Amino acid sequence: MPPSARSAWIRTLCQLGLVLAAALVVGLLLGQTGLALAIGALCVLAWHYWRLRRLLARLGARQRQPEVFGNGVWNELERQLRANQDGMRARKRRLIAMLRAYRAVAAALPDAVVVVERNSQRVQWFNDAATRLLGLRYPADVGQPLGDRLQPLRISHWLAAGRNAEPLLDAPSPVAPEIRLTLRLIPYSDDLWLVVARDVTKMMRLEQMRRDFVANVSHELRTPLTVVHGYLDMLDAEEHPEWAPMLGEMQVQSQRMTQLVEDLLTLSRLEAQDGVESEPVAMSSMLGTLRREAMALSQGRHLVTIEDSAGVDLDGSTRELHSAFSNLVSNAVRYTPAGGTIAIDFARDGDGAVLSVRDSGYGIPPAHLPRLTERFYRVSTSRSRESGGTGLGLAIVKHVLNLHQARLEIASEVGRGSVFSCHFGADRILPRDGDCPGAVP
Repeated sequence: MPPSARSAWIRTLCQLGLVLAAALVVGLLLGQTGLALAIGALCVLAWHYWRLRRLLARLGARQRQPEVFGNGVWNELERQLRANQDGMRARKRRLIAMLRAYRAVAAALPDAVVVVERNSQRVQWFNDAATRLLGLRYPADVGQPLGDRLQPLRISHWLAAGRNAEPLLDAPSPVAPEIRLTLRLIPYSDDLWLVVARDVTKMMRLEQMRRDFVANVSHELRTPLTVVHGYLDMLDAEEHPEWAPMLGEMQVQSQRMTQLVEDLLTLSRLEAQDGVESEPVAMSSMLGTLRREAMALSQGRHLVTIEDSAGVDLDGSTRELHSAFSNLVSNAVRYTPAGGTIAIDFARDGDGAVLSVRDSGYGIPPAHLPRLTERFYRVSTSRSRESGGTGLGLAIVKHVLNLHQARLEIASEVGRGSVFSCHFGADRILPRDGDCPGAVP
């Protein structure tokens, strides 16, 4: 108990003792001691009940406690209540100021921010950028389902995915289709989610300019490379033995540049596509083709095995999938020393399927794995040049799989080899006609 409260309590007890003592004296003088003490006690009790009623009335009316003078226990109680009220008011003012500051920051963000109720998907709050980018209007859209207010942008199923919702990297704005947005769903509490929309129109334009530039430059390089390659073929190294090393190196480099141009054109074409024309992809013949290509590239230096335990086909583009699988197989052959093993396995993966290419090659350090699908990224520059790679193969694989709503997983251990796995969802699985599952001869 604080010293001030202890002092007030002692003072009040002393006052009570004085009142009872005075009542006792009056009772002795009047010859009615018991009655005088009873009247004195009732007066003290009535006074305390009156102070309690006054305090409860002030608290019920949510009035600020007035400044208190006096040293009794009730005065001390009112002083402490007033101090608590002042502290609560100060904390409330600080919280309101912080809330206003946070809302001002959210309102000033260039990205659209929308607070959505989890179960009903109804809009709870949004900032000014949401009006500019998403077309939301205050207060008409508050309390309305977000999916209905963002038509024709269909995001109800995306919102229903919750924590598993992947970011929408390129979506048209409901305000104007030429405005491109990226949408992210951020669950930040059990009941409320945050939808963040960012204007990426300039970024998309720059990306399109980059694609056009690469495609145009690659296309324009075709003709001079063809001319150079043709003249090199006309030069006979036997007529000029002293030129033989130079002519050989020039032919190798011109062929490498030609392959680089072809890969850049392929990558530009894939980036420009929004989807693929689906057709049944016969995986049995696809695996046979991959084995023949691997053996031709290996020239007997590796053991190549094929296992087909899935017993299904894929729905997609035969041309694009062959390009992706062939890149993985050729990489496995290039980066596996002579005497190693290349294993191609097509198996079921839950409701989907997975094609894996396993090698016993050099392996890849963990630090390089996240960047392997970047253009021209090389783990070892000298080794890549010796093997004849362009640095675009895995980028092509990634884009082909994205067009098929599939994903690439890479696992590797230095000195023990790598596994590149292409995972396809259930919607890409087709029943296989004819042959039974098993090993491909």
